[in-house]
Amino acid sequence: MMEGNYMPPKEKNANRPDDDKKDALRRHYLKMLEGGDEAGRWKAAEALGRLGDTDSVDALVKALSDRDWRVRQKAAWALKAIGDPRAIPHLRRLLNDSYEGVRDMAEEAIRELKMAASEFG
Repeated sequence: MMEGNYMPPKEKNANRPDDDKKDALRRHYLKMLEGGDEAGRWKAAEALGRLGDTDSVDALVKALSDRDWRVRQKAAWALKAIGDPRAIPHLRRLLNDSYEGVRDMAEEAIRELKMAASEFG
């Protein structure tokens, strides 16, 4: 045994933000999603998807109606990443979007959310 140099093993989730930090990040990105320029909104949607917090679903659903196609596309991606099947009816509205990338992402998100729901339901 090495005395003085012992380092305990890192916890499995040691790099994961703690709950307070995650909540602060979520609030920050939700604020960005509601205001600011287009680039800030789509980056916020992506960040919320990466956080994976279901408390962000309502704001992301609202972002599906954003005037900028990139925000709509990232919001659909984020909803897919979060994995909450409550988003499916809202994503269906994007199947007729004027931008192909938005339609494709909505279709992919719906497909994956349905698969996830069938696995757990």
